[in-house]
Amino acid sequence: MSIEVGSKLQGKVTGITNFGAFVELPDGSTGLVHISEVADNYVKDINDHLKVGDQVEVKVINVEKDGKIGLSIKKAKDRPEQPKAHSHSQRPRQGRTNDRNARPENFESKMAKFLKDSEDRLTSLKRNTESKRGGRGARRG
Repeated sequence: MSIEVGSKLQGKVTGITNFGAFVELPDGSTGLVHISEVADNYVKDINDHLKVGDQVEVKVINVEKDGKIGLSIKKAKDRPEQPKAHSHSQRPRQGRTNDRNARPENFESKMAKFLKDSEDRLTSLKRNTESKRGGRGARRG
C-alpha cells in the first residue's frame, strides 16, 4: 500500500512529544501529526487529546522526499464546507471604520511607521533608564 497525499487512513498513536504525535500507519510506516493538526481549536497540551495506543483516523497532508510523512487528524474529519470569508464581514462592527479596505498600506509606509514608533520607544526607554543607573554623577537628560 503506497501512502498518497490526500488519502485517509487508520493509524495507532505510538509516541507523543511536545510538538506532535507519531502515528503508525497500516503499511508499517510512521508519520507525524503536528500539534497544530490535532484539533480545530488551540491545543496547549497534546496529552489532553491523544494517548499512546489510541486508534485515530488521519489524512496524509504531505510526503517528503526523505520519507517523512505529515499527517492531520482535524483534516480527516468529514464536515460540510462552510463559507468562511463572508460569515462576519457583512455587517461592519460598531465603532470601527472601514478605512483599511479603502486603501491598503504598502510595505514602505508600514516600515516607516514601525521605525518611527521603534525610535520613539527607544528614546523613552533611554530617558527613563539613564537617570537610574548610577548614584552620584549620573547624566541628567
